[in-house]
This record gives sequence, structure tokens and C-alpha cells, in this order.
Amino acid sequence: MSVSQNPGAFGVTTTTAAEVVDGVDLHGRRAVVTGASSGIGVETARALASAGADVTLAVRNTEAGDRVVTRLQAELPPESGRLTVARLDLADRSTVAAFVAGWQGPLHILVNNAGVMAPSEITRTPDGREQQFGVNHLGHFALTVGLHPALAAADGARVVSVSSTGHLFSPVVFDDLDYRFRPYDPWTSYGQSKTANILFAVAAAERWADDGITANALMPGNIADTNLARHMDMQQVADFIASGELVLPPQKTVEQGAATSVLLAASPTVAGVTGRYFEDCAEAKPVTERAGSVGGVAPYALDRDNAARLWAVSEALVG
Repeated sequence: MSVSQNPGAFGVTTTTAAEVVDGVDLHGRRAVVTGASSGIGVETARALASAGADVTLAVRNTEAGDRVVTRLQAELPPESGRLTVARLDLADRSTVAAFVAGWQGPLHILVNNAGVMAPSEITRTPDGREQQFGVNHLGHFALTVGLHPALAAADGARVVSVSSTGHLFSPVVFDDLDYRFRPYDPWTSYGQSKTANILFAVAAAERWADDGITANALMPGNIADTNLARHMDMQQVADFIASGELVLPPQKTVEQGAATSVLLAASPTVAGVTGRYFEDCAEAKPVTERAGSVGGVAPYALDRDNAARLWAVSEALVG
């Protein structure tokens, strides 16, 4: 099935996650949202639960997750789905394995939302991977592959990978994934990890089609009020913007930023759509260079050969 690149009813930047799920019934569905203790993860969980889904907030800090659940339970209508919290640290493979081992029954929606963005100095995960590639891609890869039986059991599951227009900063550099040879750069590193998020969706869409699983990636938008930028040097960011190297689209609220995630997770308008990259609630248009671009998708991020290669490399790295 194809989807139009015309935004239609949802394409404006002001669309919120609540508007996307208006009239959608998710009762009986189970969802996992990673990184749902702040930012668009909270609003994604809120929207899915408001439509009736039982939502697990998969978070590093379970106390913060518990506070979110308490707040959402007080704000959501009584017919909303159940909210629970589970520990998940995507940099720590043991917590990923524990989460997978603890999951019972089908899983209808998996939103791979958690991430880290552009730390100014190189940081590595406990198993030696560059942090952004290790957390943003490999952690989610291990989680999603581990949950594949639960997704396949759901008969129509959706996997949603939160990527970024930052993927335009770099393809996946297979010969130096962990910056062992290249000088570390926070933006090309972030870009590589976000390209990997898209390629994962492309590969999963092809591999898991017979299981009824769809997989798509997305750009949520330029959202100021989020914890994603907690590791960034804000003066460096300001200088980067002033230089013209970093061009940002118009800002969105967190409620607006969660809209495209929720569209891909729940809307009947994209049922059967798979292996695509979306922004502003519509399929993104291809671009051939980063200069002047504030959106669109690079051809290397949708390349099936790149996707298959990344899958094989990722399988080897996560064991």
C-alpha cells in the first residue's frame, strides 16, 4: 500500500497527537514506548492510552516514569488504557534482555522513541560502542528483535522508529561505526545513528512482512521542550546555527512533536504502510543534498542494500 506525500488532514505542523487519535479505538491493544518519562515520549504514551491502549513506559529512571504515570492517570479519562512502568536502559544490554524476558503475550505497538543527542565529547556504552549509535540504534535493535515473537503474535503490529532530519548529517559509515579512526563529531555521529533508525525500519519492513508487522521511521520536528538535548553544549549549537551549517524547521510543542509517532503507531490512514520515513504526518520527499534542507529523506537512508548490511552488522554486534 502506498501513502500520498500530500499531508492531507494531518500534515500541518500544528497537528497534535490528541488530534491524530481522535476517534481511534485502541482498546485491547498493548503498546511499549521507550523513553516515555519526558518529552514526546510522554505525549505519545498519553495519546495511545487515551485511545484505550495499555501502555508500558520503558524508561531508564523508573521513579521518573512513576511520576509520569501518576500525572497521566489524573489527567486521562476513566476509559483510557492502563499505564505501567518498566526499566529499560538501552546502553545496558542486560536491561534490554531483562525487559524482553519479562514481556508476556502479544505486543501491538512498539515506539522506539528514546535517544541521546550530540554529546560534545565522545562517550561509549559499557560494551564499547559509540554512545549515540549504541543507544539510538543498537539498543533499540536488540529490543525490537527480542520482541519480534510478541510483535508477530499481535497480527498487525506496528514498529515506529523515531529518527530525525539529523540523518542528513551522515550515512552509516560501516568502516568506522564507533569513531575509532575518524575524529569524533557530535553531529555526524548523531546523523549516523538517525540514519540507522531509518534503515532499521526499511530492513524490518522487508524481513517481517509475512508476520503482519509494519515498520516505519519519522522526524518528530524541532521541539524545544525536551530532554533529548541534555548532553549538548548549547553554545556549540548556537555557533553551529549561526554558521549556517545547522538549519532547523519551525518549532513545535511536544504535543505537536508526538503527532507523527502516534500517526504511525495508531492511525488507520497508514494501515499497511511500511518501510517509509515520515515528517509532519506525511511521507517525506527525497532530497539529494543537505545544503538548505530542513526536511526530506536522503536516498542512502532508504537504500535496501544499506539496510540489509546494517541488519547483519547489528546482529553480529548484539550477539
